[in-house]
Amino acid sequence: MTFDTQAFATGAGHFVLAFGLSCLFLAIFKRLYQWSTPYDEATMIRDGNPAAAIALGGAIIGFALPLASALTQTANWLEFTAWAVLAGVIQIVASLVVRRFIVRDMVQRLEAGNVASAAYLAATAVGVGLLNAASMTY
Repeated sequence: MTFDTQAFATGAGHFVLAFGLSCLFLAIFKRLYQWSTPYDEATMIRDGNPAAAIALGGAIIGFALPLASALTQTANWLEFTAWAVLAGVIQIVASLVVRRFIVRDMVQRLEAGNVASAAYLAATAVGVGLLNAASMTY
């Protein structure tokens, strides 16, 4: 078996594009998610609040799951971008639903460092992300 340099170069180019776009979308999602919350995750995390870190971490994983699925299901970067946008919107809406309708005092709980509430919010984000990812197959 020989190493096909041309095939590797082509594959590496696709990898760099896919990975680069994924990292960009993840960073954009993280920023938009943080803007959508009524609390300042960055400050809370900097101050050592584990609840904020758990909740934000769950949102990041919850978005990364459908992003990974979209990488395997899409034919080009434009289609990938469309799925990434849809996945991000779904994650932000899911977080909003939890904060507004299910655990109405979620903000106060997270600000107080309530890890149980953060774990619930994170688990919801991961669960929604898994369903989102699985729904991208067609």
